[in-house]
Amino acid sequence: MLKNSVAAVFLVTASSLVSLPQAATAQTYTFTSVQVEGNQRIESSTIVARTGLERGREVTPGQLNDAYQRVLDSGVFETVELIPRGNTLVIKVVEYPTINKINFEGNRRIKDDTLQGAIASESRRVFTPEQVERDAATIAEIYSAQGRVAATVVPRIIRRSDNRVDLVFEIAEGDTIEIERVSFVGNRAFSDRRLRRVLETKQAGLLRTFIRSDTFIADRIEFDKQVMRDFYLSRGYVDFRVNSANVEFTRERDAFFLVLDVTEGQQFSFGKITTVSEIPGVDPAAYQEVLKIKPGVVYSPSLVENSLARQERLGLKNGVEFLRVEPRIKRNDRDLTLDIEFALVKGPRIFVERIDIEGNTTTLDRVIRRQFRTVEGDPFNPREIRESAERIRALGFFADANVETREGSTPSQVIVDVDVEEQPTGSLSFGGSYSVSDGFGVAIGLSESNFLGRGQRLGVTLSTAQDAEQYILSFTEPQLLGRDLRFDIDLGVAATNSSFASYDTDRRFFEPGLTFPLGELSSLQVRYRWDASEMTQRTATTVSGAVIASEIAQGRLSSSSLGLTYAYDSRIGGLNPNAGVLFEVGVDAAGLGGDNEYFKTTARAIAQTRVWHEEITLRASLDLGAFSWQGSGFSRAIDRFVIGPNTFRGFEPAGVGPRDLSNGVNDALGGNFYAVARFEAEFPLGLPEELGLRGGLFYDVGNVWDLSDVNTAGGTIVGADGSFRHVVGFSLLWTTAFGPLRFNFSKALKKETFDKEQSFDLTIQARF
Repeated sequence: MLKNSVAAVFLVTASSLVSLPQAATAQTYTFTSVQVEGNQRIESSTIVARTGLERGREVTPGQLNDAYQRVLDSGVFETVELIPRGNTLVIKVVEYPTINKINFEGNRRIKDDTLQGAIASESRRVFTPEQVERDAATIAEIYSAQGRVAATVVPRIIRRSDNRVDLVFEIAEGDTIEIERVSFVGNRAFSDRRLRRVLETKQAGLLRTFIRSDTFIADRIEFDKQVMRDFYLSRGYVDFRVNSANVEFTRERDAFFLVLDVTEGQQFSFGKITTVSEIPGVDPAAYQEVLKIKPGVVYSPSLVENSLARQERLGLKNGVEFLRVEPRIKRNDRDLTLDIEFALVKGPRIFVERIDIEGNTTTLDRVIRRQFRTVEGDPFNPREIRESAERIRALGFFADANVETREGSTPSQVIVDVDVEEQPTGSLSFGGSYSVSDGFGVAIGLSESNFLGRGQRLGVTLSTAQDAEQYILSFTEPQLLGRDLRFDIDLGVAATNSSFASYDTDRRFFEPGLTFPLGELSSLQVRYRWDASEMTQRTATTVSGAVIASEIAQGRLSSSSLGLTYAYDSRIGGLNPNAGVLFEVGVDAAGLGGDNEYFKTTARAIAQTRVWHEEITLRASLDLGAFSWQGSGFSRAIDRFVIGPNTFRGFEPAGVGPRDLSNGVNDALGGNFYAVARFEAEFPLGLPEELGLRGGLFYDVGNVWDLSDVNTAGGTIVGADGSFRHVVGFSLLWTTAFGPLRFNFSKALKKETFDKEQSFDLTIQARF
């Protein structure tokens, strides 16, 4: 509207000037004076200077028109007229008004402050239609980024006195335009359902009110194209490309269809892997030995990057400065392999001048800086900078993190620019369980993974699950003293009103630990633990079995122990992106002071893989434990192994294992040994994917046994020799805007009559 009004004025003015050539075609003009009319804020001398005309000189009609255009192009006048009157040139101008105030009407989704910060127009500045139109377009783009592509913005002005105007942006927000359907053309190796899980853009679902990823955002689709390329490249499809991403309105024009046309190509594997050196004195054999990839493994750029990093780290260790490793790839279309030759070459002599960090309002600079293995003055290594950027993103503190380099004060130096955008780092978790006898139990956890912007983790756990009160404060420093050394400390008080025995417990503990890497996928933890625990009679009238009664009589006992845990995890950083293993083994030795003396050993192994075009996830795990009492007296139930639903589904806490049935009770005693094997599969249910529902089947088998070094005198003991229980069940996994929910429904195929079964449990987790 404003553009049209300006254009109309320009046409009127131009038409008035058109009359000039009738006289000017045969004559020129000479002005001895210039008169300016209509200006209020702009000095007359400034306007005259803007024309570029000089008094006393001849002026052609073309030069007069150019002068008119120069004054108009200054952007401060609504209309301009140049009128010759004899020896006087009259310049009539109408100044644009100043903006008195800016208002936004109709905006409910976006606050005024956000919109004001996005536009260039400001109060007490000159009003220009062109700038206002650009501001209106900017506001429309902000709404479009939220999926409201139908939003309209109309700028209007309200005239005030003293050549002032109020600027009003009338906004019709419109509804969000959802992605009704995401489909693919040209995909053969992976189904539409599997590829949809890769994309950031989602189909509209039942929780569309809370989920913003199902709205149409053009920039997100561009990001999805890159994610698709990365997905296929990591699986050996080196010729993959996205031919097009077509977005079309539905017939009702209230949603979009998104169709991605792709070309997969063939899947390639690694062929010959060799290393050559172009640096005198550098033996390639040593660098060949550090490579992990082997012929026949499916090609992945990340595996090549990891190999380059290993060889460059070896070069740094050996003192080879400015070593660069160039991967030279030879394609073999006949057998669908890629031969990789790693060439050791000398890189340019460039150093890091400095590292600049911006955008972190909460996170301290040192938290970001310590993700760099490079410091100021070190040789510049582009790959190390890229890896540092990945480490910064992996912190989870930032919604976006960009790391770029530019030339420094000299061509031989570079400056590393880090620009981050922070995001919420707190989390809230809820846990629930259900049993027929005890009903529901609740556990709540609060944690902050970037405490005070220091990159530290602070967590609080409050639990009432299964009649248990638990208050735990945990703290983690991921890089103690600036080194790759993690420090953890847990302080806690736990009191249980046991639903599986005739006693209550009270425990207080203190556990610091240090964890450091042994290799790329392995780590070792060293810890100390002190705890004081006591078993008490539930009530004055509660009857306990003979075993529990003797253990209650021991009163409060303390333990002081040292422990080690070795862990190996290839599920994320291993060679196969679809498979991996986790192995942990730990041992704790108590007797460094305190009342108790024992050795406790635990081990866990998990293996998982995806099959059937990555549609089905198979997982198997094995948990083992052994307890050996070394002190005088006898061990207690709270010292031995007691397992529950988190370890063995289908049973209540301490629902399996040896029990004391004396005195008419059913007391769980725990055991010195336990073993649990879990097998499960997760798969699609064939329901509309926008529901976010997947299914799972599981089979668990396990047992707790052995009561050596237990005072069983007078007790009626059952289950001490061990009897393996078998459980099958079905899981419903629901991905919601509040977090993943997991519902487990189970049935014991084999159990003992004294076991306590639990047929349902629920786990929920949410972030804030």
